[in-house]
Amino acid sequence: MTHYNPNIHHRRSIRLKDYNYAKEGLYFITICCQNKRPIFGQIIEGEMHLNEFGTIAHNEWLNTATIRKNCLLHEFIIMPDHIHGIIEITFNNQETDKSSIGKFQSPSQTIGSIIRGYKIATIKKIKNIILSNSDTGELKFAPSSRFAPSEFEKGTGELRFAPSSRFARNKIIALNFKIWQRDYHDHIIRDERAFTNISNYIKNNPKNWKKK
Repeated sequence: MTHYNPNIHHRRSIRLKDYNYAKEGLYFITICCQNKRPIFGQIIEGEMHLNEFGTIAHNEWLNTATIRKNCLLHEFIIMPDHIHGIIEITFNNQETDKSSIGKFQSPSQTIGSIIRGYKIATIKKIKNIILSNSDTGELKFAPSSRFAPSEFEKGTGELRFAPSSRFARNKIIALNFKIWQRDYHDHIIRDERAFTNISNYIKNNPKNWKKK
C-alpha cells in the first residue's frame, strides 16, 4: 500500500476551480499557525502534549460538529504549529426546497466557512484568556469535562499541559493575536484507500515530528 505523502498528493493545492466545497464528501484539512509558530504545545517522546491554547484548538474543532448539523469529524490532531483533520460534509446544506423559501436560511456550510468559523472561535477564546490574565502574566485555565481523555494523566485525573504556556503566550502577543495563517490546505478524499492512508498519516504525525 502506498502511504500518504502530502507533497505527492497535492495537499498544498489551492481550491479546485469551480468545485463546490459544500458538496457531500470527505476533505483533508491542514491549518497552519501564523509564521509556523509552535503555540499549541510540544511533542514529547512522540506524543503531543497540549498547552492551554492547544486545548482550546482541540475543543473548538470538536465543537464544529456540534454547531453544524451537516458536518462529521474523523481523525484529527492538534500539532505545535498546525492542525490536521478530516471533515465530512454529509449533505449539501445550501440546497433548499420550496418549503424553505422565505424562511431563515443557515449561513453557508462550505469547507471555507467551516474553517473561518473555527479560526474566529479559537482566536476569540485564546485572546480572551490572555487579556483576562494580563495583570499577572499567569494563565488561569479551568479544567472542564470538554477536555479530551488523552489530556489527563492516567490514574490521576489531572490535566497534563506542556510547560510552554508562557512561551506561547508571548509569541501570540508578538503576532498581535494573528494566530492562524490566512489560508488553509485542502485535499478532497476520493476513495477508501486514500482515507485510510490520510488517517494513518494524521495518527502518526507526532511520532514523525522530528523526521521532517
